[in-house]
Amino acid sequence: MKLQDLLKNIQPVEIAGDVETEVTGVNIDSRKIKDSHLFVAMKGTQVDGHKFIPKAIELGAKSILCEDMPEEKVEGVTYVKVESTEDAVGKVATLFYGDPSKKLKLVGVTGTNGKTTIATLLYNMFRKFGHKCGLLSTVCNYIEDEAIPADHTTPDPIELNLLLSKMVEAGCEYAFMECSSHAIAQKRIGGLTFTGGIFTNLTRDHLDYHKTFENYRNAKKAFFDGLPKSAFAITNADDKNGMIMVQNTKATIKTYSTRSMADFKARILECHFGGMYLDVDGREVGVQFIGKFNVSNLLAVYGTAIMLGKKPEDVLVVLSTLHSVNGRLEPIQSPEGYTAIVDYAHTPDALENVLNAIHEVLNGKGEVITVCGAGGNRDKGKRPLMAQEAVKQSDKVIITSDNPRFEEPQDIINDMLAGLNEQQMKKVISIVDRKEAIRTACMMAKKGDVILVAGKGHEDYQEIKGVKHHFDDKEVIRGIFGINKK
Repeated sequence: MKLQDLLKNIQPVEIAGDVETEVTGVNIDSRKIKDSHLFVAMKGTQVDGHKFIPKAIELGAKSILCEDMPEEKVEGVTYVKVESTEDAVGKVATLFYGDPSKKLKLVGVTGTNGKTTIATLLYNMFRKFGHKCGLLSTVCNYIEDEAIPADHTTPDPIELNLLLSKMVEAGCEYAFMECSSHAIAQKRIGGLTFTGGIFTNLTRDHLDYHKTFENYRNAKKAFFDGLPKSAFAITNADDKNGMIMVQNTKATIKTYSTRSMADFKARILECHFGGMYLDVDGREVGVQFIGKFNVSNLLAVYGTAIMLGKKPEDVLVVLSTLHSVNGRLEPIQSPEGYTAIVDYAHTPDALENVLNAIHEVLNGKGEVITVCGAGGNRDKGKRPLMAQEAVKQSDKVIITSDNPRFEEPQDIINDMLAGLNEQQMKKVISIVDRKEAIRTACMMAKKGDVILVAGKGHEDYQEIKGVKHHFDDKEVIRGIFGINKK
């Protein structure tokens, strides 16, 4: 492909060299450059990609997309200066890979909590309908049955378009993807064409990156602002930001709610640890999920399937067969008669939702023991809030290590404990070693109790000082229970 063909959707500020040069690949990582590749120099939060232009050329790059034109230029290399490489890279990658999102029905899911569940359930549902599908999620990316490990909630624009192009090659009709606030703010989804968008909810998260809640909210809103008129936007009417998300969208707006009038409505008829019976738009259905927040998630899935042309009764039949996502409210029964539940809840709101769901089922007939921590090098402001939420709805709380990253685990625990008063501290102990914390919770539990192990969910590692060590909450719990199954 010629370089000039890749520049159709951007406005270069300056070009030095021949735009007829051939481009055989596009990369933002100079280490991946091969002969005749286009290297995009990104000004990242940690490293400025402009420093690696010489290395990229040394490895074979024949064209450079940059914000700062180098003073010394290499003969035979074309330099294209743009105002923002962050804004341009998605548009360039889309064209290089043949605009794959236009050849699929691509649905994006954004919000603080529920993205993984909704995207994964849609992927599973449409496969059960007999369609070939792709999935881009926090847990794992899939092209039909082929699993591709996920390093980020939303990949960079080049990897993203590559994955979408592979989905097209595999014959996929649909693709469902999580759209994180980072990805939207960093234009990682720039250039993609969405058939629909879903908003889940908005609570405090990622303020270490966005700085203010308004910035975080506006990043999510930008996704809906960019949807075309041909798309649909499904929003959670129960969230106070639900209608703000879609106030400037050109897409067809639909709402879902568990509390008020909406296009898609549901209420719980019966609840137990095995699942719930729901009334969805006047039809009764049994599902293998628990918790009011999961009713919202299922409504988002239900509404999206209908907007994609499926009949309500057919959607409910498939919905009744779906299981919870890996590491989301996942129960493990102990031989002694108590239940351990593993969940990814790593925000105060998510922790509140999970504990509410547990209490809905327990109905006062057992105690709740919560094991939780907070991630290192992330929003410190939510640490005391996490501890407060755990104490509010638990009989006993063990504060422990999560992914400390480059912080000291005890410092993170101290930040959490700082949010508790003397009375609240009577419920709490802290154990730095996560395995020992889980073991202690199991020793405390009696028949009929529930242990919530929160924060890591599907993750099978613990990140300490830049190294990922194998650690799986479910594996630890099953080991304690004497159950070998992973």
